[in-house]
This record gives sequence, structure tokens and C-alpha cells, in this order.
Amino acid sequence: MGKLMRITNGAAFLVAVDIRKGSPTLGEWFGIEVTAENKKQVWAPAGFARGFCALTDDCEVLYKCTGTYNAKSEAGIYAGDPEIGIQWPIDITTAIMSDKDRQAPQLGQWLASPFSDHFTYTEAALK
Repeated sequence: MGKLMRITNGAAFLVAVDIRKGSPTLGEWFGIEVTAENKKQVWAPAGFARGFCALTDDCEVLYKCTGTYNAKSEAGIYAGDPEIGIQWPIDITTAIMSDKDRQAPQLGQWLASPFSDHFTYTEAALK
């Protein structure tokens, strides 16, 4: 599902990564610092992994989604994957994150899983 991300309080570094099999931009990422004050937003369409790094203790991230959350279809990709190479504004190796996020597979491992077959690139989707 697609997600529009914004910050309602504090500041965060918001990221989107192309995870569509066959995409010419597979594994490329975009990241930007977003604050409640600058009112910037990040749109991550379906086929893009999303993540964030809170930059303030009082950070609130708000998502507007194109679908309903389904825990059975949830997956993750490790934020510190060197293949992707996201330039986080903090040291990702010492960042506070959930066990689930810290143990998530790298992009190559995730692409080898059957779950990734649901995210494929087609030029027709761009028209």
C-alpha cells in the first residue's frame, strides 16, 4: 500500500526505498528531514519500503495509507543494509529499534523470498 508520511510533532528523517523486482531504480532510496514546522511530506507508493528515524524525543509520525493494515502481510528490510546504503543522520548500528526491525532481512534476502513476488515493476504501471 502507498503511504503519505508527515510529522505532527518534533522531527524525523523519513525514507522510501524502491523494492520492486525488475525496477531500474531497485534498491535506490530517498530520504529527507521532516519537521512539524517545515510541514514537508513524503509519498511512498506501493512497492516502496518506508522507514523513519526519530530525531527528537517527542517525535510523532502520521501516515495516510491507501489500504487497510494487515499484520499477515507485514514484512521488513534491515535499515542498515549496506546494499541500500541509506545515509541515516545517526549511527544506525547503535540506534534504538525493535528486535523485529534489527533482525529484518537485507534487501537481497528479502528479494529471494516469495513475498517479494508481490512487488514487481512494469512500465505499464507508469502510464
